[in-house]
Amino acid sequence: MGDVLAGFHAAWEFESDSVLIRFERGIRTPKLFQALGERRVPLEAIAAVTLTQGKRGTVVLHALPRPGADPLMEAAAGQLKEGCDPYRLVLPAERETLAEYYADELRSQLSTDGSPAERYLVAPPEAPQQFKAYDAKASFDGKRVSFRWFWTGASSAKWKAGDQSFPVAGLSGVEWRSPEVFEGHLRLLHREPAAPQPTQADQDPAAVVFGLGYGPVHESLPFAASVLAAVRAAGPLAVVPASAPRRDPADIADRIRHLGELHKAGLVTDDEFTMKKAELLAEL
Repeated sequence: MGDVLAGFHAAWEFESDSVLIRFERGIRTPKLFQALGERRVPLEAIAAVTLTQGKRGTVVLHALPRPGADPLMEAAAGQLKEGCDPYRLVLPAERETLAEYYADELRSQLSTDGSPAERYLVAPPEAPQQFKAYDAKASFDGKRVSFRWFWTGASSAKWKAGDQSFPVAGLSGVEWRSPEVFEGHLRLLHREPAAPQPTQADQDPAAVVFGLGYGPVHESLPFAASVLAAVRAAGPLAVVPASAPRRDPADIADRIRHLGELHKAGLVTDDEFTMKKAELLAEL
């Protein structure tokens, strides 16, 4: 089509075989969008297109990616908030007719039935990537993931194991749990584990844990997506759902006590304490 549709925080350029999404830079633009810069989405990576009413006099043009087509969305595993979904274009309501036109044009060009893609069709964020977690500095050079522990945050189990380096060829996938929830983390999954990995990320040398200000979405998610793409290129991929397993009640009680100590020390607000305590109790 060769036309451009500009919305809040992004503009979509429609081409014969793809949509080029360019994200704006600015203090109101989500940091994830700024980190991504721009993304070219082939039409074969799109399963469907919708146009719905948004909030406060807006409409939302939404391209739904095929499962397995985009490493970023595979890593996110449904955890992104609507405002950070790179496939949503929010427009003023007066552009609804124009948006409907482009939605119809896109739908007419989609040839997929929405089945999972056999390979990634959207380019991943490029390596090298790095970010600071609560207990380590994580880095990825395209071939190897490295964790360098911080003495202020790493558990004794991680200190005992020492700094870690994982070649992509030895991994089967990653588990990313958003830093915006309690116990957020990034865990690497071994292709052939010598022993079961610890349940708790803070005890697992193949995982880094997030915290307030550590491992933000715009840094840790592109990192996870970049690793996933490298792992997929090296062989079969395993992506673990974001939901956590049921916890031991005694472990939950210990974590609630620790949370209470942080609350008393003023490191956690009343609202954060109530929300995180409810999240822990829900895991029983």
